[in-house]
Amino acid sequence: MADDSRATDENAFGSFGSYAAIGDSFTEGVGDPGPDGTYVGWADRFAVLLADQLPDHEGFRYANLAVRGRLLDQIVAEQVPRAKELAPDLVTFCAGGNDIIRPGTDPDDVAERFERAVRDLTSGVGTVMVTTGFDTRDVPVLKHLRGKIATYTAHVRAIADRYDCPVLDLWSLRSVQDRRAWDDDRLHLSPEGHTRVALRAAQVLGLPVPADPDQAWPPLPARGPLEVRRDDIHWAREYLVPWIGRRLRGESSGDHVEAKRPDLMPL
Repeated sequence: MADDSRATDENAFGSFGSYAAIGDSFTEGVGDPGPDGTYVGWADRFAVLLADQLPDHEGFRYANLAVRGRLLDQIVAEQVPRAKELAPDLVTFCAGGNDIIRPGTDPDDVAERFERAVRDLTSGVGTVMVTTGFDTRDVPVLKHLRGKIATYTAHVRAIADRYDCPVLDLWSLRSVQDRRAWDDDRLHLSPEGHTRVALRAAQVLGLPVPADPDQAWPPLPARGPLEVRRDDIHWAREYLVPWIGRRLRGESSGDHVEAKRPDLMPL
């Protein structure tokens, strides 16, 4: 097992018998389809790593309340009360990304609302792990929002300090800068990207992991400018135009979608 200096001391937070994930498409697992068509994602994979700390997964229960397309206020209204009702040992809270990428939003305002939710969660559940944004410097479209995302990420870290929350710092996860960590839509992680995030989440809690999430990817053959342009045109036609269309119509990819694991259940 590779050693990672950013990991906490082994088992620094103890073991967890129950875990609930709240958030949007990232936490639902979009980009990482399972064999039955439902999404897997980093939170599901992280839950397995948590359960592995208990003999035969004894008594471990997991809920995933995340729904794609949800804005921060929707997550706070729909998922935070349910998480408090379930009262798990651990909650992961990733929200605000969909707000930040919308034109005209203020990351300071989003952070103030995020902090109120963290305050509410920490008063009613066990440990609350918060998640920063990714560094989008090489992501088409989103790279132009890097400043807003960095500002919000700085707020999330400060909020975590104030409420003693462990931080899943995705900004520093270098391996997800590789395009193979991302789905074809360039907005969601690929299965390998989700796996690396799950490994980093386990490291944050000081859990042993089977692989280093920042392990270097195998070299890729160089791509010529014609191939890059062809890929960009395909991406714009298949993903960017429909995404803009939904925004203009006031629609969300999460309309009529419900949480995949609304209750704490055994794996």
